[in-house]
Amino acid sequence: MNRLTFALTLLAAPFIAAPACADDYLAFHSPSGNIQCAISTGDYAQVRCDMASLTPTYRKAPADCEFDWGSSFAVDAGGKGYLACVSDAVADPGGVELGYGKSITLGPFTCTSEKSGMECTNPGGHGFKLSKAKQSLF
Repeated sequence: MNRLTFALTLLAAPFIAAPACADDYLAFHSPSGNIQCAISTGDYAQVRCDMASLTPTYRKAPADCEFDWGSSFAVDAGGKGYLACVSDAVADPGGVELGYGKSITLGPFTCTSEKSGMECTNPGGHGFKLSKAKQSLF
């Protein structure tokens, strides 16, 4: 290996292996990979989770939603959980796996992964609980 290749490899290595985590952002997913989530604590602090496969509990999209609806759930730092009308996805190939029985906290948000699904809450106790069979907002 020549010196230039070696130097570029050393410079790139930390970025290739780095998890999807920063002081104000964290991406993670359920062990099955069906639920993909991201927590951000910047100016628009929220936790959002997208589901790849589900039997939707909420079926009728609002008239003003022109994008995907029914499989993305979010909660802000001070409000109740809600369905998000989205044109993107939070799936991040660098996201960490949140094992069953484990919780993760960033800023004001906590998410817990169980075999029965994923629950995310804000400090007021509001949020959402997701499973393939049922989704609830509170």
